[in-house]
Amino acid sequence: MQNKLGRYFRDLGTAFSKGDIFVKLSAIIMGMGYFVRGQIINGILMTLFEVVFAVVFALYAIPSLAKFSTLGTVQFAQEFNPITMQNTVNDYDNSFLILLGSVIALIAIFAFIVVYIANIKAVYRLMLKKQNGEHINTFGEDLKSMINGKFHITLLTLPTLGVVLMNIIPIIVLVFIAFTNYDQNHMPPAALFTWVGFANFKTLFTHTSSSTFGYAFYKVLKWTLIWAFFATFTTFIGGIILAKLINDKRTRLPKMWRTLFIVAIAVPQFVTLLLVRNFFADAGIVNTICSNIGITSFLQSCGLVSTRIDYIPFLTDPHWAMVMIILINIWIGVPYQMLIATGVLMNIPEEQIESAKIDGANKFQIFWKITMPFVLFIQGPALITDFVKNINNFNVIFLLTQDVYVTPDQLMANSNAKEIDLLVTWLFRLTNEYYNYKMASVIGIIVFIICATFTLITYSRMIKGDREEDFQ
Repeated sequence: MQNKLGRYFRDLGTAFSKGDIFVKLSAIIMGMGYFVRGQIINGILMTLFEVVFAVVFALYAIPSLAKFSTLGTVQFAQEFNPITMQNTVNDYDNSFLILLGSVIALIAIFAFIVVYIANIKAVYRLMLKKQNGEHINTFGEDLKSMINGKFHITLLTLPTLGVVLMNIIPIIVLVFIAFTNYDQNHMPPAALFTWVGFANFKTLFTHTSSSTFGYAFYKVLKWTLIWAFFATFTTFIGGIILAKLINDKRTRLPKMWRTLFIVAIAVPQFVTLLLVRNFFADAGIVNTICSNIGITSFLQSCGLVSTRIDYIPFLTDPHWAMVMIILINIWIGVPYQMLIATGVLMNIPEEQIESAKIDGANKFQIFWKITMPFVLFIQGPALITDFVKNINNFNVIFLLTQDVYVTPDQLMANSNAKEIDLLVTWLFRLTNEYYNYKMASVIGIIVFIICATFTLITYSRMIKGDREEDFQ
């Protein structure tokens, strides 16, 4: 990486030092090098690009960047004007717009610098072509090359811009907000927010009498990792077992069983989860059945259900809710994993299985030594993806527990968290219900770090070495 970066700037220095006067003038007027080499259209486009950037930079970037260090100092205020009989508003600062404008300005400056350097290198290459008597493309020939040889660049231009606008800019703004005091008490445009450094990160990792975010964070993080582990591996292993059972030669009507499970996938997940939530409600049909057949009283005698209630708190007690969420997720996720596992199992080389049988291996040994390694090799990357996806599995937790579960832990409630929250649902609640954007941004950064670290470590280990020949 350092070698590439060094070579990048060395090439720039070479172009500027060895280039002729027109290459050097391109550092002032970007289209100059194109004009003198006969590429008039390219020269006009680059000069126009430079002019537009200069205007936008002067009118929009400089005002935003000038207030970037403070995020605004003029508070919103309005006064009643007795002459006009109307309220007048002062020329106030909007901290969020200043932050957003500054981020866009910084990205625009970075993009301009990249294009600026590329332009100097390009006109230097044109100079060398001119000196060597080589052909210099006209504008029409450049257009044809963008459709033919450089079509991948043309094709990726709009998607790249879309990614920058829809993903990169919001992520950078999210990171910056984590270092501010942007919350319900500092809500633009009525109020300003400002920089607070790493204070929010300190709040998240410490537990004091005035702030319980540290207490809530460790409990939510622990449950998030437990949930992600069980949600991933229970559905993965369950899908393999179900696929083995359905595809077994002794199973009758395998197409019917496979179709029934596929129908379960076809039903939208949010519909399924809302129905299940009603089934397992305190006054739901499952509790009615359990009460009528004596399961509730049996659990009370075992100490698993309090005698002060006459129902099983499937989704209203923290321990019961955690177990039920994992079980319900198994029911929802296993059919999908079954379909994937079916395709993988059908591609296991039969000669390996036959050789193992000849060597005296039993069914369990064949499954453990041949089937599972093959499935893990094929589905390893998908398994990593599923784990990361489950860390951010918003639907299952939110739809099953929203407006149903109320935390009995006052310390959790003080931080607007619940025992059954994942980091992502806690983040959602902080933003949508309590407008605590600063802490939500910090949690968002933590979630990214966890997912990125896990993905890089596990994926690099999983693809380490060449194992394809083992499964040929």
